[in-house]
Amino acid sequence: MTRVAITGLGIVSPAGLDAAGTWQTLLQGTSTARRDEHLAGLPVDISCQVPDFDARRLVGPSAWRLDRFTAMGLLAAREALADARLDPRTWEPLRVGVVIGSGTASMERYDREFAKLADNRPLDISPLAIPRSVPNMSAAEIGLDTGARGPNLTVSTACASGATAIGIARDLLRAGTCDIVLAGGAESVRHPIPAACFHRMGALSQRTDDPARASRPFDSARDGFVLSEGAAVLVLERPDHARARGLWPRAYLAGYAATCDAHHYAAPHPQGQGAAEALTAALADAALEPADIGHVNAHGTATRLNDLAEARALTTVFTAPPPVTSLKGAIGHAIGAAGAIEAAVTVLTLQHGLIPPTANHEDTALDIDLDIVAKAPRTTRATAAVSTSYGFGGQNAALVLTTC
Repeated sequence: MTRVAITGLGIVSPAGLDAAGTWQTLLQGTSTARRDEHLAGLPVDISCQVPDFDARRLVGPSAWRLDRFTAMGLLAAREALADARLDPRTWEPLRVGVVIGSGTASMERYDREFAKLADNRPLDISPLAIPRSVPNMSAAEIGLDTGARGPNLTVSTACASGATAIGIARDLLRAGTCDIVLAGGAESVRHPIPAACFHRMGALSQRTDDPARASRPFDSARDGFVLSEGAAVLVLERPDHARARGLWPRAYLAGYAATCDAHHYAAPHPQGQGAAEALTAALADAALEPADIGHVNAHGTATRLNDLAEARALTTVFTAPPPVTSLKGAIGHAIGAAGAIEAAVTVLTLQHGLIPPTANHEDTALDIDLDIVAKAPRTTRATAAVSTSYGFGGQNAALVLTTC
């Protein structure tokens, strides 16, 4: 088995509470960034926020114990299962796995619990502070909700976490460990600590007076990303298992590879060496040539160093890089969930033959030699595309997605 079937997907993002809503908003090519009351008083107080996210209404009775990132992951998983026409009551639970990526886990509750400790009130600290916030809770709650009793894993490779999780899920299917794996990412970094840290690192856009135009991937005027949140889950199956259910896959995950720059704790390799190596290995894994790829859904953070390094990686691998888009102009950077959201949207691109535009992209930087899709959606006949993700610590992940 060299590829696995993608039979369902679910998305929760600043562009919409489900995959259909997210897709339609992304096609408009406009930003969802705005001022964030949770970040009030900070030097950078803007973010991209999931609209109307009422966990109690959307998730149900278990919402009381869920931090925001966990609730989003659970909602995306439910949509993905419905899309794949899977009924947990009929599957073999030990053959169903869950792999979810998270870059930062959750800080939603910790500040109030730390305040109790600082006030010498340790007995007032909630016993649920850890179970609500540790990184594995999104995967664990999906297991609890669905009864999936196979491998239940959380992956943390910084901003590549969601893509890495999908790749590891593919490996579980290839190894014969599972018949079905729910894989993706979940994250919410709308909290003062990550906002202040990323600002101090110089990673955030400073355009707080014009949030909707702040994130500008690959643009000459780019100055950083906008914090975001969301989740995406793909249902991956062994192709024979999907056929036995009479289901035609949305797409296939044909190739995956991950590398490490081993260069710097935060900055990418200046020539995009590790990123290029991941792309090359993923294409080889899929038994495809660079010329077979018709679209790149890029990491495209809108930071000076990352966009340039990524562009250099793409021009290293592709003689003439195919049309490139970055979703972060529209929905910001969801850190550990970003790669999963981008992979899901790449599946939709292949299905609909439309590449969403890169919001806010007006003038490609002179040192970036890429064909950036901007202003409006672009039609495509691509039958193969790549989705790339990169993160702190030199983490690189590349997914090759195909229609057959």
